[in-house]
Amino acid sequence: MRGIYNSVTDIRRKVFAAIAKMAYDDNTDYAKRIEEIPYEILPGTKAKYRNSIFLERAIIGERLRLGMGLPVREMSEYGALSDGIEESTIAKKYYDDPLINIVKFACNACPEKKVFVTNACQGCLSHQCTEVCPKDAIHIVDGKSFIDQEKCIKCGRCMDACPYKAITKIERPCAASCGMDAISSDEDGKAVIDYDKCVSCGQCLVNCPFGAIVDKGQIFQTIYAMKEGYKVIAAIAPAFVGQFGPTVTPDKVKNALKELGFADVVEVAIGADLCTIEEAEDFLDKVPEKQPFMATSCCPAWSVMAKKQFPQFASYISMALTPMVLTGRMIKKDNPDAKVVFIGPCAAKKLEASRKSIRSDIDFVLTFEEVMGMFEAKGIDLSAVEGGEPLEEGTNSGRGFAVSGGVAKAVKDLINKKHPEVDVKIQNAEGLKNCRTMLMMAKAGRLDGYLLEGMACPGGCVAGAGTLQPITKSSVLVKKYANENEKQTSDESAYSDRLHELANS
Repeated sequence: MRGIYNSVTDIRRKVFAAIAKMAYDDNTDYAKRIEEIPYEILPGTKAKYRNSIFLERAIIGERLRLGMGLPVREMSEYGALSDGIEESTIAKKYYDDPLINIVKFACNACPEKKVFVTNACQGCLSHQCTEVCPKDAIHIVDGKSFIDQEKCIKCGRCMDACPYKAITKIERPCAASCGMDAISSDEDGKAVIDYDKCVSCGQCLVNCPFGAIVDKGQIFQTIYAMKEGYKVIAAIAPAFVGQFGPTVTPDKVKNALKELGFADVVEVAIGADLCTIEEAEDFLDKVPEKQPFMATSCCPAWSVMAKKQFPQFASYISMALTPMVLTGRMIKKDNPDAKVVFIGPCAAKKLEASRKSIRSDIDFVLTFEEVMGMFEAKGIDLSAVEGGEPLEEGTNSGRGFAVSGGVAKAVKDLINKKHPEVDVKIQNAEGLKNCRTMLMMAKAGRLDGYLLEGMACPGGCVAGAGTLQPITKSSVLVKKYANENEKQTSDESAYSDRLHELANS
């Protein structure tokens, strides 16, 4: 759960900070340095989290490799922790597949979905659990309910019927959180990802209580680019508000990022406003005359899921460039030699930025959690950072993209402002399972004339895998920040006249 600082969070943060510190330091013997870090993060001889200090350090080692964009080592073959590090010691590195990885020896081999009777069973006279079971899978053994797992279909009716709540369901957390049903078990019971199904939403990353699932990172390459003399500009997503602490205002975040070495900080809400304008134009032009409905495009995991599972609707998903790409493209046009770093909540943005059509617009992608590691590496006390020039580029609508329903609302508000006679019906879904249900409704013809918004993360971007704060708290802070804005709808953006210049370049 986001916002709870636990042992898994602590390990992730220490790994990110160690990679950043290694990059900032002038020591160029990175191969030697990476071998030392696991012993610094976990000193001594006693295990802290698992049954072996050697296992703990091995897991830290794989996290370090992945954090530098390197692949997980094969367990069956010898390989030094530093293998391939030279290839990552560069100012430009794309994410290599797979982005999301399972460190097998960190996996707990959690059981797959199972309904079972706990010792809270009172052996009651009514035996309601046996009565409601559609498969005759529950019987009374020695006065207690017993579930035959071979017959059980995990429908949960017995759980609902039990007056003592003595029947419960256990499920592998990573699999339960995966809206694509992409996670199963190998012959050893360890989790395995079907990459043909995976859309890199990252929900499995934050739902594995053993920290066994890890995405690749670009912290090192971002800092290396700064040290090489490049002008590195941060494009920060609207979900950033409140992520770095309740007293760390947006202007403080901007100054703190500059202390890390960023030359400038630009709101991705600018790109969100441009995306809104384009999607509003598309909706008015196409629905319902040319197509029955239109879906928004800003969430890459949702967009990829929709195209994979409902290919017949691919052309109905907006062709508008995402806010990240539009913002990055604008920065590059104004600063041709700069490198652009998207800082946001999302693992799927890492995959989006690695596409050949987008690589020229976005050089690196970092999550808020990875940037927090950079702050720790530099010893920056965020609460003590002085405020400065505020971020004023985005509108209320653009900033609202960070919360579920915000994208569709922005498009609807703009259409209603320009064309009050048009009735824009919207439907939004959060979480890929709910997104799939929404598309099934569209397939049945129940959403004709609608604007559909899909968000892979329950709660919207504020619930992305790289966020730091509780989702509800983040949503409130983003909405408050957006509502304080004098500029309400996206057409009030100072950059609105640049849409076609950027979209067609």
